Amino acid sequence: MTTYKLNIFKVILPSVLLLGSCKKFLDVNKNINDPIAVPVAILLPDAEKNLANSLAIGGGLSQDLAVYTHQMSTREAPDQYGVTGGDFNVQNAWSTFYDGALVSLDEIIKAATPAGNFKYAGIAKILKAYGCSQFVDVFGDIPFTEANKFKDGVQFAKFDASKDIYPALIAMINEGLADISNKAVNPKVPKEDDVIYGGDTTKWKKAANTIKLKLYTQVRKVQNVQADVTALLATPANLINTTAESFLLPYGPQGATDDRNPGFGDYFATQRANHISPWFYGILKGYNPNIFTSIADPRVPYYFYNQMKATTATREGNQTEYRDGAFVSIYFGSVGPDRDRNQQGTISVMGMYPVGGRYDQGDGLNVNATSGTGAAPYRFITYADRLYLEAELINVGLAPGDAKTKLQAAIKESFRQVDYVITTYVKPSQTVPSLIGTGLDTAYTRKVLTTYDAASADKKLEIIMTEKWISSYGSAVDQYTDYRRTTYPVLFDPRNAAMAPGGFVQPPINGDPVNPNPPPQKAVPVKQSLAFPLSLPWSTSELEKNQAAPAQKNPQTYKVFWQQP
Repeated sequence: MTTYKLNIFKVILPSVLLLGSCKKFLDVNKNINDPIAVPVAILLPDAEKNLANSLAIGGGLSQDLAVYTHQMSTREAPDQYGVTGGDFNVQNAWSTFYDGALVSLDEIIKAATPAGNFKYAGIAKILKAYGCSQFVDVFGDIPFTEANKFKDGVQFAKFDASKDIYPALIAMINEGLADISNKAVNPKVPKEDDVIYGGDTTKWKKAANTIKLKLYTQVRKVQNVQADVTALLATPANLINTTAESFLLPYGPQGATDDRNPGFGDYFATQRANHISPWFYGILKGYNPNIFTSIADPRVPYYFYNQMKATTATREGNQTEYRDGAFVSIYFGSVGPDRDRNQQGTISVMGMYPVGGRYDQGDGLNVNATSGTGAAPYRFITYADRLYLEAELINVGLAPGDAKTKLQAAIKESFRQVDYVITTYVKPSQTVPSLIGTGLDTAYTRKVLTTYDAASADKKLEIIMTEKWISSYGSAVDQYTDYRRTTYPVLFDPRNAAMAPGGFVQPPINGDPVNPNPPPQKAVPVKQSLAFPLSLPWSTSELEKNQAAPAQKNPQTYKVFWQQP
């Protein structure tokens, strides 16, 4: 930094002396290197992208949590619930949020408010409240009131109690709503620099209210939220109400700057780390005898891409641990002989939805960086999510209406959402059939609702939460929260003999490409897993540098405040 200042000084000094404004020059140089001087129009897109990156698969919280919620499996730390505070994804997500998104958002609020740029300030407050709520939900106590207060004399930020942060977040959202509704003339208003909504404050209001609905739903077991929920649902138009109003961060294709969805990285990785959980795959295929039995989900070729054809042998010449026709993966917690075999060119990968990969039309190609656009958005909260929230609230008696009707609408919207993401954002070179209008969506929904009609109240909640889990594939933070709140969906547990490999979820593998699933010969060995973690451990780097930080927690016993005692 010193060299930079000196070089600039040498170049500009003659002109400065002639103008007699050396002191002014030095002040300008200081401001260039002061974050406060960065225009809010530059800070906003940076904050929005960093927020999404901190949560997404591919280096964010969803990378580990997709394994914890059994949509993905891996050979790495999340396997066996083994994530520590030193895990790359935990530390990267923490720094991307705290040192990236939150710094920019706080600077926007600080700069925009006195300048009268209320719409920038309001958007920043809504984003900050949402981001902090996600980190509270995952970690529990976090730095909040003293975060980014170094200039105010706070060298080490204390960790605030999670139960104290949530009310402050609701207040912050309300402040944000007031700011973007401010009638004063704003000198600057967000437009293209707001990559989420393009400066559309009507959509921001809907997103803010939907975030509040989600937060109230999450605390419903420890707080009476009926009045708050009733007020929000009284005017549905004030919530996210269409597919196009969904709260999401668009990523783009590879161009001059690579801004592809971080989860697309497995398409060009030299060592692919992500596998699709056989548990998740089995539920979508209708294999699970306890939920959606014999109901095949038509979203499978949109969700997963198989690098093999159903009738070809394994390319690397070795056996796979889990194979169902063309689908290849490994189990959570396995210590079987085929777990660590080379599957680079055979494993099934995430598809066009959710990471902008390839639609599976049965061609069985080895994927690479040109196999898709990578332009799928990260979905914070979708219209489908809002409908699932309402179905849950009706089911538990906190909202009026018919839960089945709301569930039906939510499932239909989940299908429409896949079509929307593909046509609006991914824009593939492949010809991809629509889900809506083909009859596939209605046939699937009809079968699910038939099982719903025959279910108990608790089973109905399981069906609602399982459909929400399926719909939110690729965005695992709320999945993790939903499971800890409701115990649904039922997740794979290798300690349970009925679920363990060799039990009902195991199409056994013998390497035969024509008949890969003969009667089981023996179970795949599985370690005794740790108890399901009730939170993620705090970032080790944060604990090491922050003298106000607590000692590291035990994730298996540490609860977030909204979890029942």
